[in-house]
Amino acid sequence: MKKVFKNIFIQKRFFLALSGIVLCFLVSYIFENIAYIPKLLFYLFLALLIVDVILLFLSKGQIIAKRIVTDKLSNGDENAIKIEVTNQYLFPSQINIIDELPFQFQKRDFNFKSLLKPGEQKLYTYTVRPVERGVYSFGNLNVFAISPIGLLSKKYTFDEGKEVPVYPSFLQLRKYDLLAFSNRLLEFGIKKIRRIGHTMEFEQIKDYIQGDDIRNINWKATAKRGQLMVNQFQDEKSQPIYSVIDKGRVMKMPFNSLSLLDYAINATLVISSIALKKNDKAGLFSFSNKIENRVVAERRSSQMNLILETLYNLKTNFVESDFSRLYIDVKRNLPQRSLLLLYTNFETLDALHRQLPYLQAIAKHHLLVVIFFENSELVSYAKDKPNNTLEVFEQAIAEKFIYEKQLVVNELKKYGIQTILTKPEDLTINTINKYLEIKAKGLI
Repeated sequence: MKKVFKNIFIQKRFFLALSGIVLCFLVSYIFENIAYIPKLLFYLFLALLIVDVILLFLSKGQIIAKRIVTDKLSNGDENAIKIEVTNQYLFPSQINIIDELPFQFQKRDFNFKSLLKPGEQKLYTYTVRPVERGVYSFGNLNVFAISPIGLLSKKYTFDEGKEVPVYPSFLQLRKYDLLAFSNRLLEFGIKKIRRIGHTMEFEQIKDYIQGDDIRNINWKATAKRGQLMVNQFQDEKSQPIYSVIDKGRVMKMPFNSLSLLDYAINATLVISSIALKKNDKAGLFSFSNKIENRVVAERRSSQMNLILETLYNLKTNFVESDFSRLYIDVKRNLPQRSLLLLYTNFETLDALHRQLPYLQAIAKHHLLVVIFFENSELVSYAKDKPNNTLEVFEQAIAEKFIYEKQLVVNELKKYGIQTILTKPEDLTINTINKYLEIKAKGLI
């Protein structure tokens, strides 16, 4: 019985009906000839209340509901959450669904209202967009059932305390994999790059047949065999591709609620997958005041899972990044020439000049691509029409910072270091384009 009363909730209609009855009693003191009416209404109210209790709590019917959520959520993307509700009562039931979302979403007024016919099942879908990696704890799924009388409601509780981890954007990864498979990458801004020159490694010597490139004739083997022999080449494979992620304080800046670090992590996941599909070796490591989160570049079936788990646990430590330590580590641990995609951020030319000697030293032995970010909010503000003198000065300062970014690009190019200056939301596409361009030109 305690459990029955614990799940009883009084509806607004209950108070309205009771207020009407009280008002009738007050009026009956003035008009004594209608004194019996409020009494009849009160007894009718009690009868309806008893019927409502019987329908909701003593009948065989009930409400069944469940929350359908994937084993993990994708960071920075809209993730679909589904709620399936079935009305097993023998009467139509008005339901109110209140899902207790993780505190990270800061949403406390989430609910669905609907009418379910007897035996009807409905599926409700909503989306959530996490902007931080980690474990998100869903609370209870609460469903309040109201009978046609509508004086009371019965509370049902399901799926208590479900925890779901939020991983780097695997939805973005699937999207680009699907687009690559369906040859629709051009629709999303990924350029088709024409292959220039030869990026080949020796495979074998074979007999010359008509159509072979005469430039590949092996004259020594031809002299020994007494017939034309040619060198056969194949595309170079398994080049080491490293994503190098700066996790210092400059990468904590948020755009569209997602930090630059998380944009870099999401892009790393996608470019690693594409590199493996291009027969390259994918790896990564992060740095700030020390080198961490190292995944050695390999090409194996478990590599993507290892990269995904490493990226999931990558956190910023809010310190100044030490590029000298990065240079020492690269020199010590990467003997083979590799493509290094360095995700960082330079706001001013002075900030670049402090690190430029180390970037130049790295670029001597590896193909270094420095990837940093436009301040898209500043760019948008600089394009707005100023309304007063203060805004004119503020826009001039914004344009100065935008110009500084371009100076950083020019300075890096002057020393032969490739760059990508990109909006945070375009990071993945621009990184893929640069990788395809480098592969087509045979630079690694």
